Amino acid sequence: MLRKKLVTAQKRGETRALCLGLGMVACSMMMYFFIGITIVPFYTKSVWTTETMCKVLKANIKDKVLCPDSEGSDDKDIFPYPCLQVWVNLTASGQEVMLYQTEDTLERNPKCSYVPGKSENSKEVKARIETIASNFKKYQTFPCYYDPGGTQPNVILSRLYPPKGLLFAFLWPTLLFTGGCLIIVLVKISQYVSVLSAWQ
Repeated sequence: MLRKKLVTAQKRGETRALCLGLGMVACSMMMYFFIGITIVPFYTKSVWTTETMCKVLKANIKDKVLCPDSEGSDDKDIFPYPCLQVWVNLTASGQEVMLYQTEDTLERNPKCSYVPGKSENSKEVKARIETIASNFKKYQTFPCYYDPGGTQPNVILSRLYPPKGLLFAFLWPTLLFTGGCLIIVLVKISQYVSVLSAWQ
């Protein structure tokens, strides 16, 4: 009787562990799918793939512009802010090009190097842009990214999804998938050993 209860408890534990492993594998597949339709397209679409050195030529703050400078935007998404324009000398080609913060900055407003996030306090936005401009004037040379194919004549300061960021995004679902597969394998080995012991 006791042996029967132990076998039943063991089977329940194996079933729960197997469900846990399958759940972990299913969650990892969903995370892979989510990363594949969100982060990967932005990474592959970016043409600014080669890193080089940029030297600041001028950093000017012009009159306020509206953000975003694109068609089809809602009125609630439009707000005025000072327009910072940073021109740099591209070491790789020696050209004078405009610098943008990220790929998204160019899409939101190609007239400005930096586009702030939504903020009701215009003084904070102005102070932040002035600080960024002074930092560019202080640190004249810094790494930047350019398009080796020449389709985009401008450069960006940092990529939204660099290779390290993409690897880090795939790290957690990979660990989850590996853990789930390991649990399933251990359960199957336990079941095989139990059947073999019972047969002997």
